[in-house]
Amino acid sequence: MATIEQQGAAPGRPDGPRSGTLTDRLSMRTRRLLWVWGFLALPILFYAVIRFYPTVQAFYLSFTNWDLLRPAKFIGFANYIKLFKDPQFWKVFKNTFVYLIVGTPISLVLAFTIAYFLDRVRFMHNFIRALYFLPFLTTAAAMAWVWRWFYQPPPIGVINDVLSMVGIAQQPFIRSTDQALFSIMVTAIWAGLGFQIIIFMAGLRAIPTSFYEAARIDGLGEFAILRKITLPLLKPTTVFLVVFSSIGFLRIFDQVYNMTTNDPGGPLGSTKPLVLMIYQTAFNSYAMGYAAAQTVVLFTILLIVSLLQLFILREKK
Repeated sequence: MATIEQQGAAPGRPDGPRSGTLTDRLSMRTRRLLWVWGFLALPILFYAVIRFYPTVQAFYLSFTNWDLLRPAKFIGFANYIKLFKDPQFWKVFKNTFVYLIVGTPISLVLAFTIAYFLDRVRFMHNFIRALYFLPFLTTAAAMAWVWRWFYQPPPIGVINDVLSMVGIAQQPFIRSTDQALFSIMVTAIWAGLGFQIIIFMAGLRAIPTSFYEAARIDGLGEFAILRKITLPLLKPTTVFLVVFSSIGFLRIFDQVYNMTTNDPGGPLGSTKPLVLMIYQTAFNSYAMGYAAAQTVVLFTILLIVSLLQLFILREKK
């Protein structure tokens, strides 16, 4: 009996580390991690299938010749060589960067100026803020068609009617190779202004009022407070909006396509961005491999511009 008791476990006691289920032997932290990854598994799988797989597939298709009717044929870098030799691509490339370089700073300066003064308004503050945000909620197609109507010649076009009242000759706007791109840019800036104002106002409200009170006690004026307190503390908000707005202008499509439906891309392609070129290559010419190469170039541009902005605007420690 003594030998048996020495070899076996005592009656009524757990059998050392071998007893219990796997869950019982896991720490609380490990259990939480399992629950978290268990809930995240399905969304991550969905995102990988919807986002990552098409991205990888686009990179592969950019090295093929595929027109939807025949199997894709691997042709190496031929699509990229053709793309960089295409003068139309460089014109579209220029248009895309004009949208970015001109549209982004103008929209951010306007948004910050409006948010800065609107934050000080107390009478009907919420109503005015909602009015600024309303264009962001409007569908891009509907908004583009309304602005297209505004730009029409008199007596249809509202803007030309107003210009004629003050003695200014009518302007061609979207029918001109010189004015069309900037006319569409005005529409894009107006459409995204409300979102930027709301984000700037949230950033302004997050700044502790004690900083302003201390600055006024020290005798700083409003401009000095703006330069030394408001703008530096708004840097994280500004970085986010710079990157977000830049991506929006680099991917501009809806306004251009809907405002120039008779000639998508404007007169002589003066307003055509890279996204519209990709669309026309894929669904008008059915050159899917060539369109995929253009998509890879756009992806590379977006990545470089975003990383460059984050590097320039990074926090200095």
